[in-house]
Amino acid sequence: MIKITGGKLRGQVLKTPSSATTHPMGARERLALFNAVVSRRALEGAAVLDLYAGSGALGFEALSRGAQTVEFVEKSPEAGQVIWENAANLAFQTRIKLHQKPVENFLNKLSKTAQFDVILVDPPYDNFNWQEFHELSRQLKKGGVLALSHPQSFKPNTEEVAFSDLTLESTKAYAAARISLFTKN
Repeated sequence: MIKITGGKLRGQVLKTPSSATTHPMGARERLALFNAVVSRRALEGAAVLDLYAGSGALGFEALSRGAQTVEFVEKSPEAGQVIWENAANLAFQTRIKLHQKPVENFLNKLSKTAQFDVILVDPPYDNFNWQEFHELSRQLKKGGVLALSHPQSFKPNTEEVAFSDLTLESTKAYAAARISLFTKN
């Protein structure tokens, strides 16, 4: 069972896909992630992108905390259905957009102009490829925040994986994962 950890819908229960294709971020990690994001950029009125959305927990957290809109990207049809059900249960249907496709396909079709204030990325770790996310910085507005959940083995502050127009603000460990926050210069 996943509950929203903050904002006006704190404590609301979210449905989750029954399949093992998604791995919901734990409540402690979500709370830490959003506290860190909000300390760098207010969510009030923000446009948010949630990649590898699963149940939509990260995007719904953002909406609960004041985001204006969230675009979810999730290839699993079952997870996509769960996102729509959660949106209906929380009365957020008009504030979300669901892209039912692989993240790589979505990223290849994005325009070159900044569209988002916050980008949340929680990919599967078994096939983690940081280069997929390297172009994400062009989608962030100036001062925007990119939150990346990644395996412990990925070191985002090394020269070979540096983002040219993003500043690494923090990296914190949570069990087998790390959450790194970047801001757009």
